[in-house]
Amino acid sequence: MKTSLFIFLSSSILFFSCAKKKIPDSSALLGLDYYPTTAGKFVIYNVDSTIYNSLAQTTITTSYLIKEKIADNFTDNEGQPATRLERYIKKYNPTKPYDSIPWTIKEVWLINATNKSIQVVEGNVRYTKLIFPVQLNANWNGNAKNTIGEWLYSYNYIEKTETIGGNKLEKVLLVKQKEYRTVISYQNYNEKYAKGIGLVYREITDIYSNNVIANVPVEGRIEDGLIYKQTLVTYGYE
Repeated sequence: MKTSLFIFLSSSILFFSCAKKKIPDSSALLGLDYYPTTAGKFVIYNVDSTIYNSLAQTTITTSYLIKEKIADNFTDNEGQPATRLERYIKKYNPTKPYDSIPWTIKEVWLINATNKSIQVVEGNVRYTKLIFPVQLNANWNGNAKNTIGEWLYSYNYIEKTETIGGNKLEKVLLVKQKEYRTVISYQNYNEKYAKGIGLVYREITDIYSNNVIANVPVEGRIEDGLIYKQTLVTYGYE
């Protein structure tokens, strides 16, 4: 009996010692899946933009679609992994549905994605969009690689369920880039990212008014500035 029990226990120990342990995905732990850079991935956004100009006494509102596509991955001139992001546009035409309007190339941006950060060169300006690991309230200088001046980005929330552009998204984070208010101005810059997709929402509010009215915020008396909203429509691979 003792011999049989020993053999049973020995077999059990051997079984459990040989069983493979599931190793957590390091990229998922870091949060890199909040900004996937797989070639062929695309995201389409609806954009609404309003520009206020007191000098010209105009308020110009425009709407259009933007398509961002990961074209390819390569090594840049500094030997760093890089990604080509192609941006296409469909300008709104009240006489035509968007489906009948072809995409037109608008610009090309550069992405440098590592296990420490996501940096995006928009035009000729480099921004540090995300840092890893993704942690609530972590902060960093989003303008550390440009000459705009320090903006202290922070993760306002992470892994939140939200519906954006009619899409229910399970894990969304908010990057608060800048929020600053005075009697004559208001600046609010933020971006949202969803796991498996990337950027799903971008907002820029940068408005001014020298016409101070008691108990009326700047939003109610805008004279100059910009209000810009970029909202997810759909995404996929092609």
